[in-house]
Parts: sequence; structure tokens; C-alpha cells
Amino acid sequence: MMHKIQDVRWGIIGCGNVTELKSGPAFKKVEHSRLVAVMRRNAALAQDYAERHGVPKWYSEASELINDPEVNAVYIATPPDTHASYAIAAMKSGKPVYVEKPMARNYQECKEMLRVSEETGMPLFVAYYRRSLPAFLKVKELINNGIIGKPITVNIRLHKSVPDRDLKHETQFWHVKPEIAGAGYFYDLASHQLDFLDFVFGPVIQVHGIAENQAGYYSAEDSVTGTFLFGNGVIGTGSWCFVVAKGNEEDIIEINGTKGKLTFSSFQHGDVKLTTPEGTVSFSFQNPENIQHYLIEQVVNELRGVEQCVSTGKTAARTSAVLEEMVKDYYATKPDNSKRVKGSCRNI
Repeated sequence: MMHKIQDVRWGIIGCGNVTELKSGPAFKKVEHSRLVAVMRRNAALAQDYAERHGVPKWYSEASELINDPEVNAVYIATPPDTHASYAIAAMKSGKPVYVEKPMARNYQECKEMLRVSEETGMPLFVAYYRRSLPAFLKVKELINNGIIGKPITVNIRLHKSVPDRDLKHETQFWHVKPEIAGAGYFYDLASHQLDFLDFVFGPVIQVHGIAENQAGYYSAEDSVTGTFLFGNGVIGTGSWCFVVAKGNEEDIIEINGTKGKLTFSSFQHGDVKLTTPEGTVSFSFQNPENIQHYLIEQVVNELRGVEQCVSTGKTAARTSAVLEEMVKDYYATKPDNSKRVKGSCRNI
């Protein structure tokens, strides 16, 4: 069992865009937390980040940051292809880990990360921060309080147009490269949605999916439909498409119950709408300046022994299992995707 840490001194592996505002500054704002070192393979960019953010140390090798005795907790903000290797190295060095989502490229890597966490006694957390944001907590509260009655169904619709950078192979982002991301944008974005529903309803126990590449811009799937059943009996359906025409984008989750319906966005951070026979009520919320602040605060507090974090390796691995099951048939029949690291997800 890990000893409690009263002064959490963070090192970041991969100080890229996500760390500029979403996460990085929060490590300095949360009480009993400091950011003492950053790493990026490009030494000049690592130094630039450290100087701009007032971080004392910077490295261009992950092993140097992991082995820095002043660092006692590690945040991994690299693309998914290195999540498992860096997390495992950090945990074997006796340091708890907070890793970006999705947890890894596939469920097999997630299971290995969990095995090492159990073996070393090092806590493992994953950045599914919607579990800590006010709007999403309101959704959970309304459901738990029975405001919409018994939850029956949930429907996800996420339709996005193609970013200009993905129209040419040489400018495509790593999110559409399965050997790096595990799959396509589905893993990057649907993971947030499915993880939040796991938080609300508990684990998925059955899942079926169809994934295809409809537009041909890249090798990863660009369209997915799925059905899933939660252990509490709620039936879910989802439609994800990342190649719709501009102006036809959609981002909505609808949860229907016997007495009402909840409607909210996953990524636009708008109002939560409650519809009952009496009418529709909207709830508005303000997010923290650094969107991961509240979850990072929970991580720090758990390491200090004063609170439990709601997003762990165990919960995040369940989400990866569901994602993988939805796209497995697509990748199983695509020899051109042989570089994608295969997982093993038959039982949810």
C-alpha cells in the first residue's frame, strides 16, 4: 500500500496542447500540489513550456523525469501509443499516475496497466474529467433523485465535419492514425461520453457495434453505430460520424425516464435541459478556467488520503473495453490496418 503524499510534486510527460490550458495550470492551483518538471521529446519545446509556465525543470527524456527524486506523481499527456509504457515505468518507479484519455490504445494495454498498479500498489487515475464537472454532476443528481423516474433509454448523437487538416494525408492529426490512437476520432470523443454514462448508470454488460470508413480520408473508421445495455437495465444507442457536411454537426445526449427526459451536450458545455409533463427547465453552469481542475483536485486529495477520485484505471478500462468491442469487426477485416495494436475484448 502506498504511503500518503502530503505535498504532491507533479512531473508532466508530454507537455503539448492539452496541458496549456485544460490541465497544466491546475497542477499549480490545487492546494498541496506543485508542478516541478515537464518533459517533451523536443527539448526546445520542453524548455519553452517550462519557462512560460514557471516550471523549475524540463527534460527531453521521459526516464529522466520519472527518475527525478523530486517528482512523486506523474501526469502522462502523450498520445495513447505511449500511455501504457510510460504509466508502467512510472508505477514501477513507485510513483502514482494520472493519464490522459483514452486510457490506452486497447483493452489489453489497459489490463496490463491495471496489473502493474495492483502489483506495485501505485494508484492509477484517468482524465475523464466530466465525472467532476457541474453540468454532468447535475445530470447524475437529477437521475439519482428520481426526477425523470426510472431511466429507460439513453441515446448519443455526435456528428462532426471533417477538419481541413484531415483532407490531406501529410497534415492528418494522430487521432486518425490507429497505430497511435487505437482507432479514430471515435476513441478520442466517444470515450468521454461512454465513460460518463458508466459513471451515471454503472458498467455496460452487453455491447454491439458497426464501424465503417465512409469517406475514405484516412484508414481509421469515420462512422460508428452501437447499442449497449447497462447492468441496471438502461438500454443505450449511439451514432457517431466524423464526416458530415459543415452545418450538419450535432452533439447531444438524451436520457429518457418514465417521468421525463434530460438533454445535454457532451462537448459544447451548454445547459442541461429537463423536460417533464409540466414543461422544460434549463440549468446553466460555469466550468473552471482549467477544465480538469476539479478532477485533478480529487486525484491530489486521494493521494493525500482525504477523498476518493471518481475516475480510476478500473473505471477507464471498462470504457476502453466498450469502445474496442464496437470497432473490433472493422479492424479484424482490414489488412491495411495491421499496424494497429489488437486488443482482446470479448467479455464486457
